[in-house]
Amino acid sequence: MLFEQGQRIVVIGDSITDCGRRDVNAPYGDGYVDLIRSLVTARYPELGLTWVNRGIGGDTVRDLAARWEADAIGERPDWLSVMIGINDVWHGFGSQPHRAVPLDEYAATLRSLLSTTVDRTGCRLIVAEPYIIEPDLSEAQRAKSDQYRAAARDIAQECHAVIVPTQDAFDQVLRSTTPADWADDRIHPNHPGHAVIAQAFLRELGFTLTS
Repeated sequence: MLFEQGQRIVVIGDSITDCGRRDVNAPYGDGYVDLIRSLVTARYPELGLTWVNRGIGGDTVRDLAARWEADAIGERPDWLSVMIGINDVWHGFGSQPHRAVPLDEYAATLRSLLSTTVDRTGCRLIVAEPYIIEPDLSEAQRAKSDQYRAAARDIAQECHAVIVPTQDAFDQVLRSTTPADWADDRIHPNHPGHAVIAQAFLRELGFTLTS
């Protein structure tokens, strides 16, 4: 397990991270963040970790930049986990195309946010790649999402972050299932879909059920 005793884990992103953490499911939401928190706490209670969810539904990387000082740097994380980029792509295929974020802006903004945070807090980073629950690599939104995923991975490597391959995790389960088994809209997972994301995180964090 990469986490150490007494560390503060801050998780930031969009609705996939939010999952009601500001409402009925406060303070952790009822998605992958709470699944990870619950499993890590149950398996490693001696670590005494503190968990903070700072996801906000609908966010793009622009929105993260606007609240980064308070919700990322100001939280003084030992570990900062970021999953962003889904809305940056999705808006270009929906009713709010003006909110889509071009790839070059997405990459430049994400790179700046992550590098600045490491410089100012000394935290370690986790970057979860954006995804779409779509097995057809030639489908337009999947093809564009893969470009943003590649950018996120490259930036994560530059920042020596732990990389969570969320798209690969969904691609694996889609070998024997359909997108509708995991989400109604290919984006917002049901509870098993959030478990797919949580498993991908736990694998990269070195979680194990054996002592």
